[in-house]
Amino acid sequence: MSEFAKIPNLSVDEYLALEEQALIRHEYVQGQIFAMTGSTDAHNVICGNIHAMLHPHLRGSGCRAYVNDMKLMIEQANGFYYPDIMVTCEPFETKSVFKQHPVLIVEVLSPSTKHIDRREKLIAYRQIDSLQQYLMIHQNKYRIDSYRRDADNQWEVSSLGIGDSLILVSRPSILEVPFTSIYEGVALDLTVEEEDEEYELSHA
Repeated sequence: MSEFAKIPNLSVDEYLALEEQALIRHEYVQGQIFAMTGSTDAHNVICGNIHAMLHPHLRGSGCRAYVNDMKLMIEQANGFYYPDIMVTCEPFETKSVFKQHPVLIVEVLSPSTKHIDRREKLIAYRQIDSLQQYLMIHQNKYRIDSYRRDADNQWEVSSLGIGDSLILVSRPSILEVPFTSIYEGVALDLTVEEEDEEYELSHA
C-alpha cells in the first residue's frame, strides 16, 4: 500500500531562517512554502514603469515603494507574500526583511499566478487594515483591475482600459497617471488570448 509523503509544516521563524539562505524566493501560506517562478520581459517593464512613477512622488514623504524582493507579512492569514509593487509608510528599519502595513499593492498577472492573485491574494490582502488599494495589471492585454477602499471601509471595484486614467492611492497624496504610461515600452500581441481571461470582479 502506497503512502503519501508528509509535507513539513514550517513555523514563521523556520520559514524566515530558510528564506534567508534560499537561492530562490518562496511565499509562505499556513505553514507551507511555495517556490516563485521567474518573470517575463513585459512583467519587468510594467513593474519598472510603476516604480518610476511612484519613486519621485513619494520622495520626502517618509513612504517608500518596494519592488519584488520585500516580503509582506499578513498575520491574519498566517502568510508571507512578495508583492510585485508595495508602498508602505512604516518607519525605515535597516535590517527589516518584511513589512506589515502597506497602503498600495500591485500584482502583475502572469499565466502561472493569475488565479492566486485574483482569489487567494485578494482575500488575504483585503484583511490588511492599512491597505487602500490593490491593483491587478494584466501583462497580455490592456486591462487593469482596481480595488479601492472607500470612506465607509467598503471596496470599490473597477476595470480600466486604454483611454482611462489610473488613480494610485498613495502618500502624501493620490497620484493620477495615464493608463498607457503603465504599458510604456510593452508591445502586446493582442491576437494571443489568455485562457480563462474573462471573470467577474467581486465586490464582496
